[in-house]
Amino acid sequence: MLLTISTTTRPATDLGFLLHKHPGRVQEFGQSFGVARVFYPEAAEERCTAALLLEVDAVRLVRSRGHSSPDFSLGQYVNDRPYAASSMLAVALADVFRTARAGHCASRPELAAGPIDLEVVVPALPCRGGPEVAHRLFEPLGWQVEARPVPLDEGFPEWGDSRYVRLTLRGAVRLADALNHLYVLLPVLDDAKHYWMASDEVDKLIRAGEGWLAAHPERAWITRRYLGRRTGLTRAVFARLAELGDDVEEDLEPPVEEEPAAETASLDAADAPGAGTPVSAAPVADVQAADVPTADVPTGDGQAADAPVVDASLAQAPAAEVPPAVGGAARPLNLVRRDAVVQALAEAGARSVIDLGCGSGQLLAELLARPEITRVTGADVSARALALAARRLRLDRMPETRRGRLELFQGALTYTDARFAGYDAAVLMEVVEHVDPPRLPALERVVFGEARPGVVVVTTPNSEYNVRYEFLTGMRHPDHRFEWTRAEFSAWAEAVAREHGYQVAYRPVGEPDPEVGPPTQMGVFSRG
Repeated sequence: MLLTISTTTRPATDLGFLLHKHPGRVQEFGQSFGVARVFYPEAAEERCTAALLLEVDAVRLVRSRGHSSPDFSLGQYVNDRPYAASSMLAVALADVFRTARAGHCASRPELAAGPIDLEVVVPALPCRGGPEVAHRLFEPLGWQVEARPVPLDEGFPEWGDSRYVRLTLRGAVRLADALNHLYVLLPVLDDAKHYWMASDEVDKLIRAGEGWLAAHPERAWITRRYLGRRTGLTRAVFARLAELGDDVEEDLEPPVEEEPAAETASLDAADAPGAGTPVSAAPVADVQAADVPTADVPTGDGQAADAPVVDASLAQAPAAEVPPAVGGAARPLNLVRRDAVVQALAEAGARSVIDLGCGSGQLLAELLARPEITRVTGADVSARALALAARRLRLDRMPETRRGRLELFQGALTYTDARFAGYDAAVLMEVVEHVDPPRLPALERVVFGEARPGVVVVTTPNSEYNVRYEFLTGMRHPDHRFEWTRAEFSAWAEAVAREHGYQVAYRPVGEPDPEVGPPTQMGVFSRG
């Protein structure tokens, strides 16, 4: 298996610093299934290329299989898989370039932190679904993609193409991001892994997908394939993503409404790329430490201990349970937050509620389930979010008695709109942090000064709690313009209350930490 990484960003030989591999030496790294070698076919100021060559020991691979693994006799030895890129190459890449994947380079910190001109070539790569799948996976990440089908036999073109492609990626991409793209997407394209998949695969995907997986339009499809369609592990990933951001699991993996395309007809409909309608997602965690693949535990200096190696297509490990929410909560934070808002509205005796920035409608569904609330309205600046809300609420099949209580409309919270007025209560649930700070006074004027509901419930992340998310760096959502500490939120809320004639009370949302407080903070504004 071969993979090359080239750069023309001068001086190109700095690629050796970024990869932590000297261009003047050939280096070997033992793996449980063979030997990985790193060398430089070219190393000049204008262009430098690093090659990762993985030599698979087919006999050792067979002997490492468990006694219960299916026996395909000669097929175990005569097999083209070791000669095409697979999850074995991804494992070797993660081991050999672990420091580079984390983005660490003491010698060239500025170079490691920014994009450089890269060209990545994988001469033979299994691509289930055809070259179009490679385009769908890599192009949203900023790559120019060339995926040429490899013919079954060049001497007999009438035989057609194989399921392999020659993949070439070009783009200005941060090297650490490029390596993590490859680590995740090589086995996704192959749609198979050579080792047991356990619950630690969730952590690997979260770490390697930091900064790009959450916003990828095919994230649900990538997650399913990466985790071998293991329902328990897939749900765990979506629970982790949803807990940090403003979404719920169903938002991150929307329902499939289309049949699979002809070229992917062999896949389940839920596995076809592009199925469903993607929505905004929460960020994934940052790479804080070296990622160690299951069944390939390093013992030092790149050496890997032997472990049973099992193709994911042949066997599956038991399903993993979804991990509990951070902070010890029994339920995901987004659900705890929703319940806290509903409780505050019930205590206020609100009978008409407008959800400002309703998103995909998770709160609206809960409000409609309460008959004492006779009028429920959702407003959002995004027409797409309102379409998702209508689908979530099954608006086309909603009973007329409930449908008469619901209204959805598009509107911006920073512009005066008469439709915002006339409600007992308004909710800004995880909304204010999405507004640019210079626009906050406009939102305050529109909601508190002009709409003037009797009660306004505001929730926003407590930035002090972010240290409790092990792999999180920066803010919890890529669209957050800011995140407040408890003191900053209190100062803002007190100023708004004084300006517009409200009183404000504060409530923790989620299990409070004795040092950094609760994960989410809530202010309940009452017009006095």
